[in-house]
Amino acid sequence: MTRTVIAQGTFDILHPGHVHYLEEAAAMGDELYVIVARKANVDHKEAPICPATQRRDVVGALQAVDEAILGHEADIFVPIEEIDPDVIALGHDQHHDAEAIETELERRGIDCAVERASGREPTGEDEILSTRHIIDRILERRG
Repeated sequence: MTRTVIAQGTFDILHPGHVHYLEEAAAMGDELYVIVARKANVDHKEAPICPATQRRDVVGALQAVDEAILGHEADIFVPIEEIDPDVIALGHDQHHDAEAIETELERRGIDCAVERASGREPTGEDEILSTRHIIDRILERRG
C-alpha cells in the first residue's frame, strides 16, 4: 500500500530550507504531493512575488516531489480531500496550528496524521533559508 504525503506552502523564492522541508516530507511516505498556495490564500505574510503557476512548476521540478498542484482558492482542504493522504507534513516554522488542522480533518472524515518537519541551520554564513531574508538582501544590495 502506498503511503501518501502532502506538504504545502507558498514557495515564493525557492531556497535550501524549502528543499529540506520537501525532502523530509517525501521521506515520511512513498508519494509526495505539494500544494502550492494561491496568492488569495496567503494572508499571514506579504503576498507572493512570483505567479502561482511558476511557483508550482519550480516546486514540481524538485526530485523529492511526485506532483505539485495549486491550492483551492476558496477552501484549502479541497485538495486534501481529493488526495486523501496518510500524512500532512508541516514545515518546522509554518504558522499552521496542527491541532486545528487535525480537528478539521476529523470533521471532514479524513483520516491522516499531521507531522511537523524539522528545521535546518544554514551551512555557511552566506546561506539564506528565508524568502523574506532573500528579498531583504536583494533590496539592500540592489534597491
